[in-house]
Amino acid sequence: MISRPPGAFHYVALFACVVLLAGVFAPVPARAQADPSPNPAAPPASPPSAKGDTAPAGSVKLKILVTNPDGNPVANASVYVRYYKDGGGMLHHQDLAELDLKTNQDGSVKVPLVPQGKIQIQVIAKGWHTFGEWYDVEKDEQSVAIQLQEPPHWY
Repeated sequence: MISRPPGAFHYVALFACVVLLAGVFAPVPARAQADPSPNPAAPPASPPSAKGDTAPAGSVKLKILVTNPDGNPVANASVYVRYYKDGGGMLHHQDLAELDLKTNQDGSVKVPLVPQGKIQIQVIAKGWHTFGEWYDVEKDEQSVAIQLQEPPHWY
């Protein structure tokens, strides 16, 4: 006979109920109905957008410029951009997405499209104090200038 601590059955039953309810209330993806006859009145499908087009609504094009205290560019610095993407679902969890980038010889980096809202930018470069800060980005295109500081002296 297996011995269980008192009340262990209740936790197992509660867990099973939660799993069953999550399966019942999980969102079901919508399926498109196939229409074999094309609609002649419908406009033709648009070609893929060119690079020069504007960003989709709710997204931001970021350009980050990393310099030292003298104003000189810091090349080959690691730039991490973190932002929340909506996970959806029953409890509306948000997932933290991260982009890992490097600055070029001009000390700049172009970030792919990210959603508007709170974005964390962290910069790590050899010989410089690590930088990290949250920004609220609301414009379609935004430029962020970051000036790195000298590291503290350890004795």
